[in-house]
Amino acid sequence: MRHIFIPFIFITSLFPQQSKLYKAVEHISNYIVSERFNKLFKTNTDLQLIDSIYVNQLKYQNYDYSETLLSLTFALVPVRKISIKFPLLNKINYPLISVTDSLFNLKNKYSPKYIFWDTPQNDFGDKDKLSHFFGSAFISYSSNIFDFVDLIGYFVEVFEENFKLQSTIDKRDMMANTLGNIFGKMLKDNKNILPSQILITRTLSHFRFNQ
Repeated sequence: MRHIFIPFIFITSLFPQQSKLYKAVEHISNYIVSERFNKLFKTNTDLQLIDSIYVNQLKYQNYDYSETLLSLTFALVPVRKISIKFPLLNKINYPLISVTDSLFNLKNKYSPKYIFWDTPQNDFGDKDKLSHFFGSAFISYSSNIFDFVDLIGYFVEVFEENFKLQSTIDKRDMMANTLGNIFGKMLKDNKNILPSQILITRTLSHFRFNQ
């Protein structure tokens, strides 16, 4: 595993279960496994489901866009711990903020997975790309001084290795980061924009340039 630097991730250190972020993550997870979401799951595309999760969480967090993007980043991570290796140190298994086992597993089961035209046709699909997307959106929306957008690629890369999906980050990971970056920047000027309006551009551009 490559050395990685993740200053962003340490906001989860020593988090209590009653912390604001924990409650936000729990709310998202409960929504994804709710009867209301299950009905949408049967009749809507996965991009529409992503919009539904985003809008629901935005309302819950009183339209605080930065906190909404942050909570979505952690709520949609499909693993509980990541293995981090720092220079001159051994590998550390770092726990992420997470809900109970049963809720976590159900949340993973029902999270949207068909996001791009080339999404793998399996049970996992592109579920990991959501944390890429919202993490990059959080950083680009919230940061005005330092540009930490590229770091989110390394942040979520270790999730891939935990799942043993791949040993190196791929172009689709970086594309999710880029799209999240665009979404976060556009949110600064247009609060009505939805995640699907940015995520779908990758599919549209593919078919446009491959006709």
